[in-house]
Amino acid sequence: MAKILMKGNEAIGAAAIKAGCNYFFGYPITPQNEVPEYMSRELPKVGGVFLQAESEVAAINMVYGASGAGARVMTSSSSPGIALKQEGISYLAGAELPCVIVNVVRGGPGLGGIQPAQSDYFQATRGGGNGDYRMPVYAPSSIQETVDLIMGAFDVADQYRTPVMIVADGMIGQMMEPIEFKEPKSRELAPKTWATTGTNEERKPNIINSLFIDPQELENHCIRLEKKYDQMAQNECLVEEYNLEGAEIVVAAYGTTSRIVKNAIDKCAELGIKVGLIRPITLWPFSFDSFDKIEDTTKAVLTVEMSTGQMIDDVKIAMKGRMPVEFYGRTGGMVPTPDAVVEKIKKIVGGEK
Repeated sequence: MAKILMKGNEAIGAAAIKAGCNYFFGYPITPQNEVPEYMSRELPKVGGVFLQAESEVAAINMVYGASGAGARVMTSSSSPGIALKQEGISYLAGAELPCVIVNVVRGGPGLGGIQPAQSDYFQATRGGGNGDYRMPVYAPSSIQETVDLIMGAFDVADQYRTPVMIVADGMIGQMMEPIEFKEPKSRELAPKTWATTGTNEERKPNIINSLFIDPQELENHCIRLEKKYDQMAQNECLVEEYNLEGAEIVVAAYGTTSRIVKNAIDKCAELGIKVGLIRPITLWPFSFDSFDKIEDTTKAVLTVEMSTGQMIDDVKIAMKGRMPVEFYGRTGGMVPTPDAVVEKIKKIVGGEK
């Protein structure tokens, strides 16, 4: 299959359409504007519907309605816009409605800037909305991986009846890379008999709801959701483990930052320092088991992020105090360089070999 050179944001839209997404609701915000622009042009060509909502709040509630009617639906935004969608995301999780939500992350807090960042890790993995809920969160490191994960994300959403989030920083949204559209692994998906598709007087009406006045009924609902989240944690965790055997330092990094780290690992090898990498592909479920594979001869784990340190909390939990967990990060739209990561590693190991 021939590869196609595409901009990240446009590839996101193309992948969604190829995965059967036929509804998109969104609102413009940099650096993801090419996603709705692409969808507005291409979705009508395949019989789909694009609608620019009056706000991010309206957009996520339109997603609720389309998903409730059984449609494959997506929305996209960037960090402040995703913050506005959090109530609706909690409603979607509570009502068990599948959808895909794309966050092309920019620096914050507040309006922040328009440059790439990874400072929405807490928002994505800890649930920015209210209540006990979880959702799968994918963090691709390339445009090809973004395409692959989006095409699979719709099936994951349908299988578990859950929102799924793709966290792609601004670099992925704005850069161009050659990609191909592969078929995702097939999943057995049940018919959406729960959807509000009309009864034709042949069955009782379906009711989609996240409101439970009786506290015992709500607790039962939350416990059932928790069992579903346990299944996701068991079956849907994705991680890349690279160069771990004999590593003096193991770096934890995700997204495009992990590509920078791989360049740093090559530079360290030239200096005689062996460095490994654990790259979570799903930020939730988090790959805690991978950190058990770190050898006792490793001196420390270094977490590298485009933030002031958010994934580091999960890394510390995973390490269970076995060895020091160090941090290096840039924030506000600043991007770490391989040389800066190498310098941090050299300080930890005590210089070149």
